[in-house]
Amino acid sequence: MPAPMPAPMPVPMPVPMPEPGPTQPVRVWDLPTRIFHWLLASTLVGSVLSALIGGNAMVWHVRCGLVVLALLLFRVIWGFVGGRWSRFASFLFAPATVLRYARGQVRENEQLDVGHNPLGSLSVFALLALLALQVATGLVADDEIATTGPLNRFVSSANGLLATSWHTQVGKVLVLVLVALHVGAIAFYFFRKKINLVRPMLSGDKNLPPTTPASRDGWGPRLLALLLALACAAVALWVARLAA
Repeated sequence: MPAPMPAPMPVPMPVPMPEPGPTQPVRVWDLPTRIFHWLLASTLVGSVLSALIGGNAMVWHVRCGLVVLALLLFRVIWGFVGGRWSRFASFLFAPATVLRYARGQVRENEQLDVGHNPLGSLSVFALLALLALQVATGLVADDEIATTGPLNRFVSSANGLLATSWHTQVGKVLVLVLVALHVGAIAFYFFRKKINLVRPMLSGDKNLPPTTPASRDGWGPRLLALLLALACAAVALWVARLAA
């Protein structure tokens, strides 16, 4: 008598992917942060071009450096009192969180992609720190031709030349590399992930779940930002006057 045929194994039914929930425009980047971002980008372009041209354009290179100084001072302060997603606390992640995010192991209800994600935050902090160092060395630099930083007379000749070497060689290359990586990341998200990171930095809004907390961006915070910006500009002008 033939052995009974084994019962066929049940074919597992595919598990349907959960439908994405409803979204709505949520204010992520407040107006002061957006203005800071685009002013910094345009000033860096002017700084690089003026340095490449040299000669009389170096006057504008120094001016661009002073503008960057004011912008960095503002961003540091705004990182503590600005809109929710502009504050450093919103994108200061533990190393374990950065590693999990890089592996794609995002936990439920983690809002890691609202503002700067864990990988993007590393780029932001690195760029801010490097620009601060670049501005600091530029303020005391001396090219031994016609251009000196406004604070050069407060340092020794040896330290001034050391700062100049960093500013014109290593620091310049590192800034260009970080800017290139930043632009490359934006292009990667746009072409590979179909995520436009530029539009929210123009409009301020992202399409996110309705439960996502928004950044404060009313006239009160904007007035505060204007007062802070004027104070930071005054500091930069004071530094410029020290060269006189």
